[in-house]
Amino acid sequence: MVFSSLSFLSVFLPIFLVAYFALPRWRNVTLMMFSLVFYAFGEPVWVLALLFSGSVDYVHGRIIEKHFGKWQAKAALLSSLILNLGLLFVFKYSGFFIENLNALTGLAIDVPQVSLPLGISFYTFQTLSYTIDMYRGEVRCQRSLWAFMAYVSMFPQLVAGPIVRYSDIEKDLIERKPALADFSAGITRFAVGLGKKVLLANAAGRAVDTLFFGNISFTVLGSWLGVLFFAFQIYFDFSGYSDMAIGLGRMIGFKFKENFNYPYAAATITDFWRRWHISLSTFFRDYVYIPLGGNRKRQVLNLLIVWFLTGFWHGASWNFILWGLYYALLLIVEKYIVNRIKGRARALCRVYTLPAVLVGWALFYFTDTSELLGWFSAAVGGAPLYDFRVQSVFFTNIFLLSVLIIASTKLPACIAERVTRKLPLLEPIGNTALFALSYIMLVGQTYNPFLYFRF
Repeated sequence: MVFSSLSFLSVFLPIFLVAYFALPRWRNVTLMMFSLVFYAFGEPVWVLALLFSGSVDYVHGRIIEKHFGKWQAKAALLSSLILNLGLLFVFKYSGFFIENLNALTGLAIDVPQVSLPLGISFYTFQTLSYTIDMYRGEVRCQRSLWAFMAYVSMFPQLVAGPIVRYSDIEKDLIERKPALADFSAGITRFAVGLGKKVLLANAAGRAVDTLFFGNISFTVLGSWLGVLFFAFQIYFDFSGYSDMAIGLGRMIGFKFKENFNYPYAAATITDFWRRWHISLSTFFRDYVYIPLGGNRKRQVLNLLIVWFLTGFWHGASWNFILWGLYYALLLIVEKYIVNRIKGRARALCRVYTLPAVLVGWALFYFTDTSELLGWFSAAVGGAPLYDFRVQSVFFTNIFLLSVLIIASTKLPACIAERVTRKLPLLEPIGNTALFALSYIMLVGQTYNPFLYFRF
């Protein structure tokens, strides 16, 4: 899927860009049509689900505008929520609920075998942000169907985020004026994202598979080494895609908000979630946590609800629910205990943050309960210290591990900024090298998953 999507872009993106810039009055139509073709290239049948979701919220937005402040507006909002979340439930969660109902009751209801439309979790939240903000009076109604469908189907971030709220690009949809400087910056950002994904995430993923995939025999050091490589894999995978989306968006005149801010440099778990998947955490904060009462009332219950939903958003599996509740408990502990520590003792928070995040990634990775329990048993010492496989993976990938650690900090970006400021020609040279090397690696490898495509 990844290589086919990137190969599609490499062939048809230049054609799109020529049409896009040559026909400024038709940019939204051009963007919408190209986005739909791009989406159909991966999964043709699910274009209908995308069009349905977009049409529902376009119509409901017009109703809310016409009856703003009246009961009809509230009914339209409720209808939008039911239809969008209902569609998401059918495709993503119906099988999970039926499986658990069968297990609890002994029934034998057929579990629907429905494939998950690509990016449905992302575009569902995006369209909902429009109707909710319309109801709140925070955005104006988008009367142009072409502009609204261009927003819903926008190919840079359609299949794996980040979640772009309508309010973030409301003005850009109508008034954007792509500049050469933005186009150049977008190319650089896309090249960096592609390099993160192909050169770093894929390499880390192969190490994870060596340690965790197939017949697993955990060791103490192997359990921690494997989840450390997975932490880097998922970071460079998802932040790489976010960089590519932000870069492509900037090339065509959109400025998407940042989705990552060096999360592994976080001092606390609270700080980590201010830096990781920012578009998702702020979405749940603004549309679930604050409406429930936020910090003002029932804060513990609100945190549990939000993080249950955060975990469940990632997948219809118990390990994702446990992952969400695990973070809820950590955040509750931080709020009521850790945040009361003052002075130098607060520096100790850094000591537990990264290990706690790694435990969270173990919950995220292992969907099989027996494997998850095996990992935990080994991680706390209930297994041999290491074996030949762990030793081989470590020494084979010690240079890679060093690169991953450095690349997850601000250091590379700071060095690149200083160097290109003094020697501007190095930027296009570096971009060309990244594109060439990444493309060669894509052609020569079969291991090219984007982890967040499945969400």
